[in-house]
Order: sequence, then C-alpha cells, then structure tokens
Amino acid sequence: MEFGFTTAAYVVSAILFILSLGGLSGQESAKRAVWYGIAGMALAVFATIIGPGSGFWLLSLALIVAGGVIGYIVATRVQMTEMPELVAAMHSLVGLAAVFVGFIAHLEMGNVAAGGDNNSGIFADLIAKKSPIELAILRVELFLGVFIGAITFTGSVIAYGKLSGKVSSNAEKLPGGHFLNAGAGAVSAFALVWYFNTGDFLPLLIMTLAALFIGYHLIMGIGGADMPVVVSMLNSYSGWAAAAIGFSLGNDLLIVVGALVGSSGAILSYIMCKAMNRSFVSVILGGFGGPVGEQMAVEGEQVATDASTVAAQLNDAKSVIIVPGYGMAVAQAQQAVSELTTRLRARGCNIRFAIHPVAGRLPGHMNVLLAEAKVPYDIVLEMDEINDDFPDTDVVIVIGSNDIVNPAAQDDPNSPIAGMPVLEVWKAETVIVSKRGQGTGYSGIENPLFFKENTRMLYGDAKDSVNALLNLVK
Repeated sequence: MEFGFTTAAYVVSAILFILSLGGLSGQESAKRAVWYGIAGMALAVFATIIGPGSGFWLLSLALIVAGGVIGYIVATRVQMTEMPELVAAMHSLVGLAAVFVGFIAHLEMGNVAAGGDNNSGIFADLIAKKSPIELAILRVELFLGVFIGAITFTGSVIAYGKLSGKVSSNAEKLPGGHFLNAGAGAVSAFALVWYFNTGDFLPLLIMTLAALFIGYHLIMGIGGADMPVVVSMLNSYSGWAAAAIGFSLGNDLLIVVGALVGSSGAILSYIMCKAMNRSFVSVILGGFGGPVGEQMAVEGEQVATDASTVAAQLNDAKSVIIVPGYGMAVAQAQQAVSELTTRLRARGCNIRFAIHPVAGRLPGHMNVLLAEAKVPYDIVLEMDEINDDFPDTDVVIVIGSNDIVNPAAQDDPNSPIAGMPVLEVWKAETVIVSKRGQGTGYSGIENPLFFKENTRMLYGDAKDSVNALLNLVK
C-alpha cells in the first residue's frame, strides 16, 4: 500500500513538474506553471514523509517548517535585481545536498557490507539485495553524484560572489590554468577506478576535494559577460547531480526531476551560447573578459545630453525601441519605463522593446522585470525579431546595457566579444544611452557605441532619468 501510493504520487508529481516546465516557456502561462511546480513539490514531499522508510516525524516536521520559514523570509526580502545571485546560491545548496547524500549512502553501504542491521531502512534493504556487479554500478552512480555535486557547490558559490560583486567579475585563473583543471580531472578519474574496485572512503574523499577545486577554478576563469550562461550551466549541473543520487537511492522521482532540470539547463545553455556565437566548451574553458589581442582604439568622445533634449526627441519620434539591461534592474526603473511606454503609445508612437538572449545576469531577466511592470507582451521582442528594424527607428533608448549593443563584436576581431550577435542599435537615427557614468560596465569591455556621432549619453541613475522624462514627455 505504501509503495503503491508513493509511486502513484511520484508519477503525478512528475507530470506536474513537466507541465510547470512547459508553462514557463511563455509569459502568459508562467504564473500557472509556477503553481504546478509548487503543487508537484508539495505532493512529492508529502508522499515521501509518509511513504516507505518514513520516521523521525518530529525532526522531519521541524526541518520542513524551518526551511519554509527561511524560504519565505528570503523570497520576501530579495529584490528582483538580486535574483541571479539567489539562483546561484540555491544551486550551491543542491550540490552540497548531493555530496552529503552521497557520503551517507557510502556509509550505509559500508554498514551493510560489515554485517550491520539490514532492516534499518529501505536503502539498506536495497543494498542487501544487490549482487556484486550491481554494487559496483551503485558505486559509480554514487561517485558521479558526489563529483557533480561538489563541482556545482563551489562553482555556484563563486558565481554568487561574482554576481553580487563580492568576487571580481574578471576572468581569473591560477598559474597553470587549464592544466590544473585537467590534473584535478585526472585525479578524479584515478579515484573513480580506485573506488570502483575497493569501495574505500579515501578515494571518494580525494575526488570530492578535486571536484571542489574544479568548480572553484572553472568559474573563477569565466568573465562577467558569460555569467548568464554560467547560471544556466550550474542549473544543469545541479539537475544531473540530483539524477545521479536518485539512481543511487533508487528514487524514481529524483531521477525524473534531475533529468528535467539537467536537460533543460543544458538546452538553455546551448541556446544562449548560440546567441553569442560561442561554443559551450569555449565558455567553460575561457569566458569573455580575458585578453585576446590588441583591440581597436576607440576614437571620439562621449557627448552628454539632458532630459529636456531627450524628451523633445521622443515627442517628435514616430518609432522608439528600448533596449533594457542590468542597469535598469539595478535602478529598479522598470515601472518608470512602463509608464513612459504607456504615454508614448497613447499618442500613437510605435514603441517596442528589444531583448537580447543574454541581457542581464540571468536567462529571461529582462522579460521578468518587464512583465512585473505590466509591459504588454506583444511589444517585447527578441533580438532576431527586431534587429532588422533599427535602421527605420527614430530613437533607441539603451538603459544600462553594454556588451549586447557593442559594435566591437562585429568590427574588432580582437575584442573579447568578437563574433557575438548584438543588437545593432547604432543604425537608428538617434541613440540615447542611459548610464550612471563613463565606466566600461560589468564585463570591463569598452563600447565604441558610446562614442558614435548619433549617440548621446544621458548620465545618472536610470530611474531618475526616466522619471525626469515623464515630466516632459507629452
């Protein structure tokens, strides 16, 4: 009865997770999709705590309540601008959980092998029934789960540091670079053979330390411009870690959910790499922000403008495109931008938004912010849908973006972002760039757009600048 109910509940949960993942592909269905995911997880937790091997009710309830309270506090306090680092932090917890579960599974295997109480739990019973070959396969599954989990943990911690500004966003490697990563990988492979043949804890520990270093060094070597891909990649890693541990524990739902998360994260990483004209391997092994060669000198000077001049241009414009970036998120200017959009549309201006696949520091970051501000979905367009329209546009407003509108990607073969598809905003009649100052932005790459003759710089906080425009736009 217990197994039957748990299995049925897991099947329903898996279906709800699939529906949730499918619904998240569209803004209109995203809210409903989130509730599917919540319902699926609630059912999975309930079925697990009352299913086979259940016990420790007081401890389980205390941990669930504590986790729920912490989650609620974090969710209510974290700003939308902090979502990328929150996601990275959540990935680190998944990786750490995989490591701990793997260690506990190893200890349980040793307990059963030593003649311990085989009836102490469902997992112990599962181990006791396995043949020597099945136990060897179980060691490989457990080893891979710990390996991927350890990489995910330290990699996510460093990604959190880079996204939150606590760690330099530059691509930095220790002396020896890739050879250190290759050496740690070789040590892990040797440890796998050792563990496969002996089942000792020492090779598992050695591999864990090597994997922790790989996660740290890999992400430290990736520059700031690649962080959206890194977040997606770590999401994929956390999924595969969960799936591997699911195989170890014989938990079908953990396998399904891990596979869903792992495959979706990998697909999203591929899509974003394609959008940047980069291979996934090149991102992992290098990342934007490192020296490539002598870059083209930037000529000209940045010409400042003011709100009254920009408002006059917007009042005369028939077509306007807004390109949002992380600067809009930092300034929390999305509501003011939405109000400006409403006013311009009311007088018949054709205003739209151009979204680059890697805008912000998280996949879909800008789409979420604009949806929060109730910007109509039909005027929020992806790069491929709108890039050809810039030559026929009167005014383009770039709010806190740098790399995704950088013409050096096309003009300078030595640029760190050479070959990356970008929004060709410089082809519009006038480009207004809203920036705090004359800095190079998060990735540290100079942008020739700021020095072009048809570009004007509107310096200051993005929210304050847009609010100033609201007082002047008809």
